[in-house]
Amino acid sequence: MLNKIHSQLVENAALILRAPLQLLPSAIQNKALLEGLKSVFKEALVDGDFEFLEDKWLKVNVRDLDLSWYISYENEQLIVADNAVEEDVSFSGNLNDLVLIAGRKEDPDTLFFQRRLSIEGDTELGLEVKNLMDSVDFDALPKPMLACLNQLADFVYKGVQTSAKQSETIHAH
Repeated sequence: MLNKIHSQLVENAALILRAPLQLLPSAIQNKALLEGLKSVFKEALVDGDFEFLEDKWLKVNVRDLDLSWYISYENEQLIVADNAVEEDVSFSGNLNDLVLIAGRKEDPDTLFFQRRLSIEGDTELGLEVKNLMDSVDFDALPKPMLACLNQLADFVYKGVQTSAKQSETIHAH
């Protein structure tokens, strides 16, 4: 019973979160995302590892939430906007898949080849973004952020696994 509720929550997370997130002013969304990125990529920012993104725009699209953000780098700082003239590269996926990538429960390459993660535009720039994401030292993250990310990714992973098992059982009969 609890497994079914768990899998239903995970399956419907985007549907549940879409309206409240779209009601949240974009300035607040952008600020929260920017602060999160600064925390996750603190070391990379100090090292100047985002220079490749200068005068370029990365679009991150969460398809099932119908939300997008644009990220760039200017004057040694990250910038987050809710619209840009035109992105140079775009990453898009569904909420659960992006959570699984962030929590390192799924490999981005696997999801890309399963067509669950889409990368469009400047492929070289996309590879640089992916490599930068792969280089994040999770042990350097603030402990509360790491604990929250791990718990969320575990919750989604287990919910997806339960849902897949239930689907296999239904199709087997």
